[in-house]
Amino acid sequence: MSNKNHLSAINTLSLWRFVNSISFSRAIRVTIAVSLPILLGLQFGYVEIGLALGFGAFWSSPSDVSGSIRHKENGILISALLATIVSFIGASLHYETWFTLPVLGVLSFGIAFLTVFGFRASLISLSGLLALAVSLALEPKTLQIYQFALLIGLGGLWYLLLTHIWHRINSKEETEEFLTETYLLTAEFLEIRGKLIDPKEDQDKLQSQLLYLQRKLTENHETLREILILTRKNSGWSNYQNKRLLIFAQLIAMLETAIANPVDYDRMNRLFNEHPQYIKRFQALIFEMAKQLRLISEAGNDKRKLPKNDAIKQCFKDVKLDIALLRESFYYNEYFMLQNFLDYQEKQFDKLKRIKWLLGDPDTLDMEFIDRKVAERFVATPDYDPRLLLRNFSFKSTIFRHSIRLAVTVMIAYALGSLFAFQNPHWVLLAVIVIMRPGYGLTKNRAKDRLIGTLIGGVIATVLVLLIHNPILYGAMGLISMVIALALLQKNNQVSAMFITLTIAFIYAILQPDILNLIKFRMFDTFLGAGLSYAAILWLWPSWEFVEIKDHIKKSITANMNFLNKISEYYLHKGTLKTSYNIARKEAFLETSNLSSAYQRMTQEPKSKQRETDKIYELVVLNHTLLTALASLSTYIRNHETGEATEQYNVATEKIVNNLTHILQHLKNDNKIDKQDLSKDTALFDEQLPSFNSFDQDHFESKDEDSVRELQEAQLLWQQLQWLYSISGKMFILAASVHWD
Repeated sequence: MSNKNHLSAINTLSLWRFVNSISFSRAIRVTIAVSLPILLGLQFGYVEIGLALGFGAFWSSPSDVSGSIRHKENGILISALLATIVSFIGASLHYETWFTLPVLGVLSFGIAFLTVFGFRASLISLSGLLALAVSLALEPKTLQIYQFALLIGLGGLWYLLLTHIWHRINSKEETEEFLTETYLLTAEFLEIRGKLIDPKEDQDKLQSQLLYLQRKLTENHETLREILILTRKNSGWSNYQNKRLLIFAQLIAMLETAIANPVDYDRMNRLFNEHPQYIKRFQALIFEMAKQLRLISEAGNDKRKLPKNDAIKQCFKDVKLDIALLRESFYYNEYFMLQNFLDYQEKQFDKLKRIKWLLGDPDTLDMEFIDRKVAERFVATPDYDPRLLLRNFSFKSTIFRHSIRLAVTVMIAYALGSLFAFQNPHWVLLAVIVIMRPGYGLTKNRAKDRLIGTLIGGVIATVLVLLIHNPILYGAMGLISMVIALALLQKNNQVSAMFITLTIAFIYAILQPDILNLIKFRMFDTFLGAGLSYAAILWLWPSWEFVEIKDHIKKSITANMNFLNKISEYYLHKGTLKTSYNIARKEAFLETSNLSSAYQRMTQEPKSKQRETDKIYELVVLNHTLLTALASLSTYIRNHETGEATEQYNVATEKIVNNLTHILQHLKNDNKIDKQDLSKDTALFDEQLPSFNSFDQDHFESKDEDSVRELQEAQLLWQQLQWLYSISGKMFILAASVHWD
């Protein structure tokens, strides 16, 4: 009974979060914007005006995604303008098929090609394509075509107004939801890192989970940067935004510290195998911090619910007592390693306490806010240079191939609709536009989800239409289905497709008596659109990820190398940490995440199109491990008083950079790597940087803290450099063994 109650509580909490999510509120906003003009039009006898305004609102809504309100409103405005122009042209194409097809193809290509300008532009492009598909079926009776098109634009302005008002009423909604999700993802990340210190755990499985979580966290961080940094009041930043930006900065630092590890896992595993009693001590500490992050996410803005520090403090006491025994027993290698690992956890605790302090409504005079101009440097600025169109006008461009593939498929779908006189041929076009994406994996998944969702939705709609004969109930169920469909659009494409089918069925049930025939055609059109999309992604200028992943590897290695240079720059010159360091760190995390995503897309492609999968996966993992080692080196240098950089340090970093540079040269020019030269270089590295296996034991026994600190720095920095060199060397050889042609 207790398990049932627990499950019921979890389901209730999940439902409550869904109802209070920004996806659900956006779905309500779109539903109001679309249905209100249509209902008023039906009420007062201006049906076509209501439909035009509803269509305009709907076509403008894709740009209403999380991010800066300014970017969001600009996207909605441009979408409304594009929908107006496209609807006028599309509604005017009531000519012979031979004339309509090339015009349709050119328009489809041109609109889809706007995607080269980035994510926001891809949403505007989607609005234009949807408007184009529906406009082909428009034949207004009481309005002129230009009037109908202008009203579509007016509908977009109506949606813009509604969005602006909604934001004014609840401007903190997006910030709080993304912060809450970041708390939870960071907590999960910490837990997995805690599990990884146990050699008995499945290391490969946990590493795979870490890669996934890091991708999710990186995406969340990018969205939060845009929300917090670009969204501000006319009078300047509010205290609320300033505090949330400081909290966000702590969460980013927590991710870096969590990724950091004193040494590679093999060395750590050997240590914990010899001293297993430390595993549970450290895990208890890490898991408690993860638990507190979850409690913070549940507390929201109620500072009374923020967790206390007592449990974590006790965990620290237990760990410190055990580590002190190592020092007293002269297990100095183990002592330095665990002491450094403990230092990382103490830094995590400092960040956790800082978050709780900021949430506890402190006096703003005690806070040092982040400079806005400095913060804006962390937000990626979209490139809207028109020359991008020319640079991408080639079959080498993924977006170009996608655009021409989509245009050809749309023409084929329209030709089939005209040839066989489908009841609603524009539904085939809509299915193609919604399903087809530049990559194979996403297109395949969307096609499958759309088919299954439409089939289930069609069956449910048929049963309900046979049982219910009340137009008012049809309308109510249509509105409810529309809200759920839109709310789940980004979360569960299959269930969303099911509710979209239900929405269409209920709306048409009010207008047409032959609803069962309509459901049949709806399902057939969706199947045809999905089939055409899948065939096109396979045979029409396909973009296989094996070709694209090479560029992702280059970008990630370049970002990691730049991060290493910034770490060395800080270590050499000390002083205040520069903004360029934080930007380099952000880029390293972002590009590593992009590489991981590219590999995941590659694994979704047909086996016959996958090449060198094992080697590329190893490269992806090694690249992530490289970032882990860099984060470890960075965390140690920033959080400890370090001495002057030695000549050995400079030689070591130079050799690591040389390895990474050679990899980039090979990937760029496909030069062959001489493995014998690498072996000689490794020998030279070991000769110039002998292994640190001896210490001045007299200093250690004297318990001179300065001497111990110097010994700790020497050993740990050496281990980090040795680890980095080993990783870069493995990547060097591995990159050479992959046949990229």
